[in-house]
Amino acid sequence: MDNPSIQFSHKKRLLNIFSGSVGNLVEYFDWAIYAAFALYFAPAFFPEGDQTAQLLNNAAVFAVGFIFRPLGGWWLGSLADRKGRKSALLLSVSLMCLGSLIIACTPTYKVIGGWAPALLLFARMLQGFSIGGEYGSSATYLSEMASSKLRGYYSSFQYVTIVLGQLLALVLLMVLQKWLLTNEELHQWGWRIPFMVGGLLAVIAMGLRGNMSETKAFVEQHIFSSRQAHLRELLNYPKELLTVIALTAGGTVSYYTFTVYMQKFLVNTTGFSKEQATDISAIALLVFMIIQPLYGLLSDFVGRRFMLIFFGAGATVFTVPLLTLLSQPQSMTSALGWYICALLIISGYSSVNAIVKAELFPVHIRALGVGFPYALTVALFGGTAEYLALWMKSFGHPEWFAYYVSGCAALSLIVALMIKEPKNVSKLD
Repeated sequence: MDNPSIQFSHKKRLLNIFSGSVGNLVEYFDWAIYAAFALYFAPAFFPEGDQTAQLLNNAAVFAVGFIFRPLGGWWLGSLADRKGRKSALLLSVSLMCLGSLIIACTPTYKVIGGWAPALLLFARMLQGFSIGGEYGSSATYLSEMASSKLRGYYSSFQYVTIVLGQLLALVLLMVLQKWLLTNEELHQWGWRIPFMVGGLLAVIAMGLRGNMSETKAFVEQHIFSSRQAHLRELLNYPKELLTVIALTAGGTVSYYTFTVYMQKFLVNTTGFSKEQATDISAIALLVFMIIQPLYGLLSDFVGRRFMLIFFGAGATVFTVPLLTLLSQPQSMTSALGWYICALLIISGYSSVNAIVKAELFPVHIRALGVGFPYALTVALFGGTAEYLALWMKSFGHPEWFAYYVSGCAALSLIVALMIKEPKNVSKLD
């Protein structure tokens, strides 16, 4: 065990943050390729029905993966608080690797019948468990490893890597679409490539995480205190729990609407081709990724609460108009502009959400306190967002979903207005 008086050099601190972030990137790349390639592999697992019906079945499996996120948030969060952030992060990326390789190797419905969607479901359960534990452990690790004056900046790299994972999934899709494979080849077998790539990248991430240092905060707590993280102890922090849940509800619905679901929205609603929707999404996500550290750095000066209020107010007021505008036939440039406007608003939440939640809890229960309520809320709101959008569209009322997203954002706004400035009452200190 490291000496509790350990002090990290600037270089070592950056190396640890890099290793943790790269692992996070790989996890979310593996998670994102499911959504990015759904238009191609959905017929292989769910051959019956029109495109909307196939996407609904695929979205249902996507949502089931989210059900296992709270289990991962609880179990891996507890592991991170008992055995160390590093241990939980290593196990998390290992499970994600296994899930990706299962999907890559699963035969189609025509070959093994109902076993195909069953194996797909099992793989997404593994990945849901993994990603559920990844968030809390990663947010805690980055927040504890960051220097006190730039915690907003450094912790924002969690979402840089989350978005970069999604972006790389889209870039891989674009490369396969434009230069390497025909449309027929992508539907037949090409969709397996990204899952194989994701599994191999996870092996590299495991090596990087194996060389990470444990955080000083955990080492000191582990040596000098016998307190252990238990789920029932979270009930001693009701205000903090409700804050995480309310902020996450609005943030995750907005995030999944304008990132994961938007590619399908541009095809299935606006009328763009799959290739055009991929191009628009990739450029927008690149801008979104660049914004994260800028907003995170801004939060170190103006405060986290300001950023959360900016998001809550903007998403409450502008979600319905933006989704309405994006649903209308238009040029790619116009759609990209409105898309980026939405992401500028959402960045008020995504750039600071990790540090805000880590600042709420003491070290002995921080990973569990951040990870479990977050994963539970994401399962209820984020995991069902795409399914709800497609379901409401199937009834001929896609506008209902826009009002739903706006209502969730309003909940986040109310909490942001009520809380004290997290930076000033941070339990990281």
